[in-house]
Amino acid sequence: MSVDKAFREMIRNEIEVQLKPLRAVVSRLEAGTSDLESLRSVVERLAPVAQAISPLFGAQAPKTGKRPPGRPPRAAAPAASSASSSSGSTGKRRGRKPSEDGARECAIRGCGSPSRTKGYCAAHYQKLRMLTKTNRRPNAWVDYAPANSVEDVKLPRGRAAAKALAEAAQNGGAS
Repeated sequence: MSVDKAFREMIRNEIEVQLKPLRAVVSRLEAGTSDLESLRSVVERLAPVAQAISPLFGAQAPKTGKRPPGRPPRAAAPAASSASSSSGSTGKRRGRKPSEDGARECAIRGCGSPSRTKGYCAAHYQKLRMLTKTNRRPNAWVDYAPANSVEDVKLPRGRAAAKALAEAAQNGGAS
């Protein structure tokens, strides 16, 4: 026997020893997969029976088909369709609804959104709250102002905003 053949035989034996546990695991997985396939076929055969019997016991039968990706269509969502049909709105909206008794427009000129609180739309009411909180509320921004009667305020951003807030704090604290 040559050295080459002996060396190859030694490597082959070592590989066999190392692969033996892996082969055992693979065979167990194959056996488990066949068990799963048999269970799946039993479930598929019993699905019609389960659907017929489940209403008697108040249980829901498992669905055999997989749900497609994405949201279900609007008609399939019963909670959303009943809520939207009773309120008359078409989409899901957050916050309070505009007043229905002659829903007037926002007090800010050119806004065009329906008023919600104190004569302002939701966005401008939040701006009003922020301006009031920082003592920068203009005199024209009165509560329940008539529609399209108030000029919008362009607020500074960044360093200019910080400077304006500091000045408002000094003016508010001095008086």
